[in-house]
Amino acid sequence: MTTTEHTDRADRTPRADLAALSGLDLIRLVQAGSLSDVPSIGRLIGMRFDDVEHGRVVVSLDTRPDFANPLGTVHGGITATLLDSALGCAIHTTLPPGTGYTTLELKVNYIRAARTDGQTLTAEGNVIHVGRRTATADGRVLDEQGRLMAHATTTCMILPADG
Repeated sequence: MTTTEHTDRADRTPRADLAALSGLDLIRLVQAGSLSDVPSIGRLIGMRFDDVEHGRVVVSLDTRPDFANPLGTVHGGITATLLDSALGCAIHTTLPPGTGYTTLELKVNYIRAARTDGQTLTAEGNVIHVGRRTATADGRVLDEQGRLMAHATTTCMILPADG
């Protein structure tokens, strides 16, 4: 490692070493906060990784006024981001070292508006299928009272380690 090589983890593991981790191990590092110094959408919106298992990820955030749409409720993009993260990371937990993914399609159904006053929204993503080239997952967002706020499905393209 050169002195100019960037590091990600508090224990100073080089970024290149992260490629040697399975998707599950990488997402567990995110959950543990070991990559908290790396800029990410999760950090930007205050997302927490509450539960990480093979094929399942639960993430949450507390709403805030910055998330408002012109009507004063949480912008649908925040909810979609929460779902995209939960579903995509659930898929990532099933992938071998060095393998990535990207979202090809995200279909969100919004059920009710969320408030911007610190309400906790929780998204759970579950893998449906992982193939050689694509993977699918579904999930839902619930509020603090367990009410369904939105649900979604995704299709992701698998990006093999060999390019």
